Amino acid sequence: MNELNTPIIKLTFCLVTGIILNRIFPVSIAVSFFIASVFIIALSISFFIAKSKLGKTIWFGLFSYLTMICIGVITSNIHNPLNYKTHYSNYTQSEAATLITFRIREVLKPNQYYSTYVVDMLELNQKHVSGKVLFNLKTTNHPINIKVDDIFITKTIFQEIRSPLNPGQFNYKSYLSNKYIFHQISSEYKELLKVGNHKFSLFGVSDNLRRHINLRLKPYNFSRDVLAIINALVLGQQQDLSNNMYSSYVSAGAIHILAVSGLHVGIILLILNFILKPLDSLKYGKRLKTVIIICLLWSFALIAGLSASVVRAVTMFSVLAIAMNLKRPTNTYNTLFLSMFVILLVKPSFLFEVGFQLSYLAVLSIISVDPILYKLWSPKNKVLNFYWHTFTITISAQIGILPLSLFYFHQFAGLFFITNLVIIPVLGIVLALVITIIVLAVINSLPQFLANGLEVIISGFNSFIQWIGSYRQFVITDIPFSMWQALACYILIIAGMGLYTRKDYRTLSFFLIAVLGLQITYIKPYISNQNKEFIIFNSRRNTLIAHKINHTLYFASEIDSVSKYQKILKDYVVSKHIHKLEKGPINNFYPLNNDVLLIVDSLGIYQLTSCKPNYILLKQSPKINLNRLIDSVRPKTVIADGSNFITYVKNWQQICLKRNILFHYTGEKGAFILSYK
Repeated sequence: MNELNTPIIKLTFCLVTGIILNRIFPVSIAVSFFIASVFIIALSISFFIAKSKLGKTIWFGLFSYLTMICIGVITSNIHNPLNYKTHYSNYTQSEAATLITFRIREVLKPNQYYSTYVVDMLELNQKHVSGKVLFNLKTTNHPINIKVDDIFITKTIFQEIRSPLNPGQFNYKSYLSNKYIFHQISSEYKELLKVGNHKFSLFGVSDNLRRHINLRLKPYNFSRDVLAIINALVLGQQQDLSNNMYSSYVSAGAIHILAVSGLHVGIILLILNFILKPLDSLKYGKRLKTVIIICLLWSFALIAGLSASVVRAVTMFSVLAIAMNLKRPTNTYNTLFLSMFVILLVKPSFLFEVGFQLSYLAVLSIISVDPILYKLWSPKNKVLNFYWHTFTITISAQIGILPLSLFYFHQFAGLFFITNLVIIPVLGIVLALVITIIVLAVINSLPQFLANGLEVIISGFNSFIQWIGSYRQFVITDIPFSMWQALACYILIIAGMGLYTRKDYRTLSFFLIAVLGLQITYIKPYISNQNKEFIIFNSRRNTLIAHKINHTLYFASEIDSVSKYQKILKDYVVSKHIHKLEKGPINNFYPLNNDVLLIVDSLGIYQLTSCKPNYILLKQSPKINLNRLIDSVRPKTVIADGSNFITYVKNWQQICLKRNILFHYTGEKGAFILSYK
């Protein structure tokens, strides 16, 4: 594909390579600047040699790419707050209450116990600091009005974000670290002292605009679900979506409709281009029109919260708007990769966000695969042609995002094409109507009948999604899918497209190698699973243990209901490609190859055989003399699961520390896993 053989695309790949390399093999800012300086000098020398025409050389191109890789490393380092002395982590002490001042940066979705915020650190013990922290505010019976840019002072303890306690679980710690959030703090509202603030950030302005819009919409009595959809469609906020509604959109394969992205921004660009078309007749109308469109697109991005997906979309469509209205020839691939290049220079951490990856893959797949699919049939009827093109675009986008979606979410909505065929054709009308109603509401000119009409349309929208989502049998869940399988799928897609456009021996060989590679990724789990694991999961108030033998998981628990452990077991089963589950009782002894595990329950009664146990599991807070048990058994490790009282656990921990015995508490260190052949 000659369209991809352009400098901006090659430089973007080099920038991405540098960002990834710095994530895998981090180096200091000083080292990265030194290496970059060496390559820049080499690049300058090779440039002058090439310019003087002393002979053809590949060195200029080579040093250009190496320099861009170094720029990727430098960009990643510059934006990493841990590389700066002012970062709060340089002044914190574990388990010590600290006086801090912070500013609210972002409001996250609350849960039953906490309202959650992302905050910017301002001061720590009266020292100016920087960095982001997760702030958990305990919920109260009284409404709490906290806004973005509010500044508070409190005394609290910094806590590290915990890693997942059970294997296969979503790694929230890794997710937050990609956003440069490494600690969390907790407080009650009465412990906060609000400080006056006269400075406003872009996030604060964005939050105030959204609050003002919702305040203006309130008198029109929109239902909760309808107002939540309005906030998601235009304002980029999904916090008010109910769990049932969100689940319905996921099951229907329509969750992308609620995330403000390229689809929404593209529709808005078309609407603005149509509305401002009269400006084309003016002398400098096209330039004025372009400036207005770009300003309005970025205003929309500001209102939508400047998320990774909306920033990506607005950047790309800003470039496209310039090309459209100034009649400049443009390569769609260049536009896409130019937007990626600009965004990653400003926010390199976006590269590791799922939404950013999926949105770019969807657009790249549409512009690559859709022309191939669309040519398969050319209906003469305009309506039929429109729906055929909508179908091919939907399939193209799904081809691009499916491998990555399976890797991250392990599920597939089988009815996604029906949902998109119905929703996408009317989404532009709905979006235009929502924006019009918001504008009219803000200027106090919204007729009630228009508000009622929007209520009916979005309610019907939701009802259709819920109806499609109710067919759970078409939602395939718990699909084991590894990163290597996702990469192999993308290589196969690229190879297949190459074979379609160029049928020769080399492309056929590449395609067959890609097929073989995908088969290997499916065979590999069968080979690597030929081992045994004994797992003591972390489960609150109850004990859950399991024994994996090849592709079968034998698990045991104290209660008959499997639903309580469904999420814990499901995560492990998916991550380990387990095919079969069998439930059994909890035994007192478990022989594990050359080792033996002894379980001591709440009765504190145990019998020692001639084979002394190497591991002891304490469950349900047994009242035992641990020193006497250690003297009798001499175990290598004492394990306490989540069913024990924390006071008992701390006492056992101190005893093991004095006796130089390893102690593993699943509530802190996570599940205990013993692997053997």
